[in-house]
Amino acid sequence: MSTQFFSRLSKNYIEILDEEEYNDVTIEVGKDPNVKIFRAHMIILCYRSPFFRRIFASNKKNDSLAHFKLPNISPKLFQIILRYIYGGIISLDENETSEILEILTAADELLLQELVNYLQEYLIKNKSEWIKQNFEITLQTSFQSSSLLELQQFCVDFMAKSPVKVFNSLDFTLLPEKSLVSLIKRDDLQMKEIEIWEHVLKWSLEKNPTLISDPVTWSDDDFEVMKNTLQHCLPLIRFFSLSSEEFVQKVRPYKKLLRSQLYEELLNSYLNPNSEPNDDILLPRYKNIDGIIDSKIVNLNIVSLISRWIDKLDIKSKFAYAREFYLPYRFRLLLRGSRDGYTPKRFHELCDNIPHTVTFIRVSGTGEILGGYNPLIWRYSNTFDDEFGKTKDSFIFSFKSKDNFKDSILSHVKCISKSLFYCDGYGPTFNLDLCLMVNNNNDLREYNICQCKQTCYEKKIRDEEYFRGNEYEVYQIIMKEA
Repeated sequence: MSTQFFSRLSKNYIEILDEEEYNDVTIEVGKDPNVKIFRAHMIILCYRSPFFRRIFASNKKNDSLAHFKLPNISPKLFQIILRYIYGGIISLDENETSEILEILTAADELLLQELVNYLQEYLIKNKSEWIKQNFEITLQTSFQSSSLLELQQFCVDFMAKSPVKVFNSLDFTLLPEKSLVSLIKRDDLQMKEIEIWEHVLKWSLEKNPTLISDPVTWSDDDFEVMKNTLQHCLPLIRFFSLSSEEFVQKVRPYKKLLRSQLYEELLNSYLNPNSEPNDDILLPRYKNIDGIIDSKIVNLNIVSLISRWIDKLDIKSKFAYAREFYLPYRFRLLLRGSRDGYTPKRFHELCDNIPHTVTFIRVSGTGEILGGYNPLIWRYSNTFDDEFGKTKDSFIFSFKSKDNFKDSILSHVKCISKSLFYCDGYGPTFNLDLCLMVNNNNDLREYNICQCKQTCYEKKIRDEEYFRGNEYEVYQIIMKEA
């Protein structure tokens, strides 16, 4: 067993610094007229900072006292960093937040990664409001180094969630390319896609001030220059999310910036409803999604598609899913198998007598998603009288996976008098077309029969009749407030 006395050791090392005994290094810190000479000890600096180790290794001299300059750091802040290097102690109570940001920059320059990590966390946790009010300087600082990833992420998160507030407080065209790319690649960027496209064009024009903003005046060379400037941004614009009017007015004039194949696909998507989307199309961004659904099985793409089915929207174009989300409902979780159990008893306790429910089931082994919509209620029945629910609006569905919703199967009820089935040993049951049940109608046991046998619905939603589920969820859909 070892005993550690770090507190006393730290105090001893700071005393060495204060008394400047046995020093063999002088460091000239700051710029005129604010310059100060610090005396330090090479061995301590080398073992505490890779920056100092590299400096001493590359500037070996015969004289006993080494001397170098740090003009980018103020004497006041270097004193704080030096005490950290010697004693592992830092106190920020008397420092302005702007000074803490400067200490972070200095610590990054000196390769003090432990201190860099601490200061990033400190700023984000304790000074988030200051960061938002002084966002431009914080953003510029964070993207000056590849080590400030946590601060970068905080800034990009803030820009994504509050873009209007950010863009009103800073000159968007001054964003570093790395910062812009980090922003526009986000699924949750709360901006219209056409606005993102217009901002990106404005940013690119600022990088090429000799170009006139009107693309009609551009030569082929001008387009090539713009294309090079935008090479990392263009693949991140979700062009298929634009309306036909936006495409004609805002994209078509810049067609030479786009790959010819992409432009033709875009054109076909608006003119030909039967044209097939490619698998690599970027999907709409998740705008205003708070409170829509909290699911371990499905994403917003599936939720949007099911909402269209519920409202019987005519989806004429196969690109409809890429244009925009349709999210008129909130999905209120009633039951989750991993949380509430997989028994009919729990299903009926949590879901009975609640109208307008959607069930999702994830299939073990394949990742398939099966489910159904019940516009009526579920109810508990231990008799064989009136055991069927009757509705013309129920449907069942299947998806190959959470991310493959284009190959979905939608199956409407055709035998209205037997759309739903109520029984104590059954969970959500759309006749035998989609059924969760227990042998002998024992509602205390977990489901041991999961079945898809086409009987009362138009289409078969999976090839194999029986399956095993590893998760299921039941939601009530509720119209969002305007």
